[in-house]
Amino acid sequence: MLFFTGDTHFGDTRVLRIDRRPFRSVAEHDEALIGYWNETVGPDDEVWHLGDFTRGSGKSRADMLLAALNGRKHLVIGNNDDEATVSASGWATTQHYAEITVDGKLLILCHYPFRTWNQMGKGSINLHGHSHGRLKPVPRQHDVGVDAWGFRPVTLDMVLERRRARMSA
Repeated sequence: MLFFTGDTHFGDTRVLRIDRRPFRSVAEHDEALIGYWNETVGPDDEVWHLGDFTRGSGKSRADMLLAALNGRKHLVIGNNDDEATVSASGWATTQHYAEITVDGKLLILCHYPFRTWNQMGKGSINLHGHSHGRLKPVPRQHDVGVDAWGFRPVTLDMVLERRRARMSA
């Protein structure tokens, strides 16, 4: 199965305050997010992490986090991903931007939400992080960051179903 996520911010105490994440400490935060990830993602699944994986944790901590998380992991680099994160072993790929096709749909993957994107007028979909669930959605653009999805990775079907449910309500 294929999953998307972003903005985990492992080891980053700022998210407890700025994003009002419901954890008493960064250790509790990290433990909970690892648990949610592994309850959702199986060892043979694939995950695209759309940036801000960890902050200032160092290469050994990033390596340890990646080893603790299920799945084959790709990083689309975010503004808080330092060289230690980007160079950590455990990433299948690292890049600033990616385009992949899933079930015949072109997905444009970046940490940042775009105003326009490749083949936007032809039905392509922009998945992003960075905004921590705070941006008003536009058609075919979706925040897959953990703040928007109960701190768990999500499938494309889950993202599209939520959009359909909002439109029919």
